[in-house]
Amino acid sequence: MKVLLIWPKARTDPDWGGDLGAIAEPLSLEYLAATVKQAGHSVKILDLRLFPDVLEKELLSYKPDVLGVTSFSMHVSAGLSAMRKAKELLPDCITIAGGHHASILPEDFFEPQVDLVVSGEGTHPLKQILERIEKKEGFSSIAGVYYKNSSGEFIFNGKQGSFSIDDLPLPDRTVTESFRHRYFIDWMMPVALLRTSVGCPYRCTFCSLWKVMDGRYEKGSIDRIIEDVQQIKEDFVFLVDDEAFIDSKRMLRMALAFKEAGIKKRFFAYCRIDSIIRNKEVFKVWKEVGLERLFVGVDAISEKDLKEYNKRLSINQIENGLSIAKELGIEIFAQFVVNVDYKEEDFKYLVRFIEHYKLEYPSFTVLTPLPGTALLKEDFSNVTMMQKNGRPNWDYFDTQSLVMPSVLEPDQFRKRYRGLYKIFSGAYSRFLIHKPVYKQGISLIS
Repeated sequence: MKVLLIWPKARTDPDWGGDLGAIAEPLSLEYLAATVKQAGHSVKILDLRLFPDVLEKELLSYKPDVLGVTSFSMHVSAGLSAMRKAKELLPDCITIAGGHHASILPEDFFEPQVDLVVSGEGTHPLKQILERIEKKEGFSSIAGVYYKNSSGEFIFNGKQGSFSIDDLPLPDRTVTESFRHRYFIDWMMPVALLRTSVGCPYRCTFCSLWKVMDGRYEKGSIDRIIEDVQQIKEDFVFLVDDEAFIDSKRMLRMALAFKEAGIKKRFFAYCRIDSIIRNKEVFKVWKEVGLERLFVGVDAISEKDLKEYNKRLSINQIENGLSIAKELGIEIFAQFVVNVDYKEEDFKYLVRFIEHYKLEYPSFTVLTPLPGTALLKEDFSNVTMMQKNGRPNWDYFDTQSLVMPSVLEPDQFRKRYRGLYKIFSGAYSRFLIHKPVYKQGISLIS
């Protein structure tokens, strides 16, 4: 069988470059691609962020038997559109929706063009789905899967059990070989992604990543991580763990193992401020094996917002963590969540805070009631961007758009928010110099 895996292009991708100055490799699809190959089938990945105009041509040329589409909330309509096109051109193609949004609000994919919806980890269900298709059997009893009964209603087979990250195949990066050079995160280009753990023990109110794992935190074995990173050809490597440095002893062992194996990359990783404070000596070792940058969710700069976001941090800790990072010579990519209750003085104070701490690369998101968070009310009564069917307009859930009521008039809030990027435009100069120019309509078909 032939399987086509798609990463959709959101219609509201920010106009200042890709997904917030980043179009990174579709690592989740590369895990799935490895599963497909292990099952003895052919697989291709179509990244519509890079190739937005080739879907129809690819479908007609490759003629997949199975089409899998992943999605965050902002990709829902684009993913549905891709599956609709597949059904129009290839009626017998089995379409599967998966990813973060499908795991939390699968009902948004209960549409005629969708055959199956996968909730949760995808490699194990996909393997079973392919086996059932080969045997021409139905899809009942596959945990984590919604399938259609004879009446066209979606039936859930029940939640998946726990899994070990070491049970997953290593991602197959050869599937993206021909266009990997185009993946970037601001000035880091090309960049590869590496995952060493899954889940997060923290419960920030604006984040739902922990929800997909039901609160579990699973860590991969260091031997397999070394095997994985040794297959990466790129110099820049981003650790996409939800929070890599929670287990400091493990991260120290990993850094020492990298050193022993002769691994030297230019690493970038997510990290909490309190992890920096606790693990100063660990970061010194990581710096020796190539850690250059930390993506730190500062998120809030007032005690009110720190409490509202459930950050479990104080302003003093933020100041201390930033000071330690500077002492270590590690660049901070600082993330701030702009609350919808911001007034004029709050925007001004945020600017002063960034300037005071000389944060070289500030980044911003708008507080968004993402699916899986307590911010999103069950009746969607706090959402201002809606569809005619009574569901939120997920196109605008890109964390750059205002989708909740704000204290400032919406136009004024948007103006002030966009103004933050203008104020710090000089900080992005490295990115702008290296920003790739994407050509429209380039075909993946050889």
